[in-house]
Amino acid sequence: MSELKKMYRTIMDDNFPDDMTIKFGNQTLIYKKRAWKIPDEKTGEVIEKGLRYGENPDQQAAIYELVNGNLVLGGCEYINPGSGLVSSIAEGDMIQAGKHPGKTNMTDLDNGLNILKYLTNKPAAVILKHNNPCGAAHGTDIADAYDRANMADRIAAFGGCLVVNRAMDKKTAEAVNENYLEVVAAPDFEEGAAAILAKRKNLRIIRVKKINELEKYRNFRFVDFKSLIDGGLIVQQSQLSRIKSKADFLPAKTVYKNKEYATERMPTDKEYEDMIFGWSVEMGITSNSVIYVKNGETVGIGTGEQDRVGVAEIAVFKAYTKYADALCFKNYGIPYKTLEMEVARGERDAGLIQEIDEEARKNKGGLIGAVMVSDAFFPFRDGIEVGIKQGVTAVVQPGGSERDFEVIEACNQADPKVAMVFTGQRVFKH
Repeated sequence: MSELKKMYRTIMDDNFPDDMTIKFGNQTLIYKKRAWKIPDEKTGEVIEKGLRYGENPDQQAAIYELVNGNLVLGGCEYINPGSGLVSSIAEGDMIQAGKHPGKTNMTDLDNGLNILKYLTNKPAAVILKHNNPCGAAHGTDIADAYDRANMADRIAAFGGCLVVNRAMDKKTAEAVNENYLEVVAAPDFEEGAAAILAKRKNLRIIRVKKINELEKYRNFRFVDFKSLIDGGLIVQQSQLSRIKSKADFLPAKTVYKNKEYATERMPTDKEYEDMIFGWSVEMGITSNSVIYVKNGETVGIGTGEQDRVGVAEIAVFKAYTKYADALCFKNYGIPYKTLEMEVARGERDAGLIQEIDEEARKNKGGLIGAVMVSDAFFPFRDGIEVGIKQGVTAVVQPGGSERDFEVIEACNQADPKVAMVFTGQRVFKH
């Protein structure tokens, strides 16, 4: 066991070159490896090193910043040098380094920025782990946004990466310090906030000033690489969301066997707000995915499944589970699973569990009035029926299935009727 613990403290060798050049025909992009001088947490020795290790402690890894070259392919101009976010983090931006960051720390931070670039109009927070959001939320201020994102899934947030789009204040820092997180990133830290966070010695506290400019990144494309087992590469354009306002949604309608089908109820303004919020979060979630959002907050997030009805059901299960846990924590100050164990040991009344479960069932895990969001079309009506049974009032999905008419019928036959719009865009993320 001691060897396993030592493994996670190890800083892997880095034999990757300092510079990397990629040629696209006659165009050249030049990258510079990023490294930081950070004192070792045990010895105090200053070590100049990039990433601590890759996805696992036995994988070498490096992070590179684009420093030269402008790429234009097929009339599309890709992001230019000087626009660095995660790849340009310098020592001065690491208010507290904690430990040399690893690959997952940086990719979680990057995906947090990828989601927040669509949520700049209000204070927002997203907590990520394994490159997926645990919870995301708008708020009246950053403290409120953080609290809502955290309570959306307190359990998954443990050891996660928090990214906020406004300066971190002392109130939020105090709340954050009650949890265990690996990374906290913000455009800035108000006086005293960083000192509060620094009480967590291993916490990586990172200032990313360009979070204040994130909105412009909505329209930047980058080259997305996928490495294959045989050493080959797949190269694609990064995706851009076509949804910027409610005017960008398409009516849910289709023609099947010469008969026209269309949803009969239009979304309310509140539902449109949740649709825009939900689609923005959906852009950063591993496919297949279905999520539920309500009042600018994620309620249940289902990720990475092979079938759409299955992931819709998983998101419902998670909504009930997280609702019960949040209720337990608010009422008794302990996680739901801890209460279960204490009841099993005879230390607490079993009626407490029954009360929480009954309230979770009564409120359907907070799903009543929620918006259901899918990153691809529903191939059958069974997927959308999962959400309808839980009381969702609106659905946003790409559309384009041969059975769109069945899904439209499901919305119209619901009691009360469910609103639905199409995005005209699939947002798979692998």
